[in-house]
Amino acid sequence: MDLKAKIREVPNFPKEGILFYDITTLLRDAEGFARVVRRLSDFYRDEGVTKVVAIESRGFIFGAPLALELGAGFVPVRKPGKLPAEVYERKYDLEYGSTSLAIHKDAVNPGERVLIVDDLLATGGTMAATVHLVKELGGVVAGIAVLIELVQLGGRDKLKDQHVLSLISY
Repeated sequence: MDLKAKIREVPNFPKEGILFYDITTLLRDAEGFARVVRRLSDFYRDEGVTKVVAIESRGFIFGAPLALELGAGFVPVRKPGKLPAEVYERKYDLEYGSTSLAIHKDAVNPGERVLIVDDLLATGGTMAATVHLVKELGGVVAGIAVLIELVQLGGRDKLKDQHVLSLISY
């Protein structure tokens, strides 16, 4: 199955000059969605993953079923102010300004093997911040899994010590 063919390209969204890769067309296809979850879980099945950490919000779409497939717990990484208990936060730079991500302080135990999941790897700032949060909790990053990688934006450069699996590259 050609997963790339199931993704809609939307020009000039969310602003002029941006080509947006809309995954909703893949998600509405039961076979395509299942194929993504199976391919990711097959790759990480023997890696001893005990937690799947997924990045808000589209990472949750793949992270939750992947955690179930791997028999692992699910941990959301969210924008500030969205998690109810004590958190660690990590600031990171965007093209214009900065933002941060948060994870519950008790979400990952020291030594646990963690798979980090998101829908897209672009410049790598969000993913690098999440790697930092997992390591701050004492977790071991077993890998990073994304559906789409925008190769020309160089996100892997910020993740040099990590194994990154992307199913689709643009």
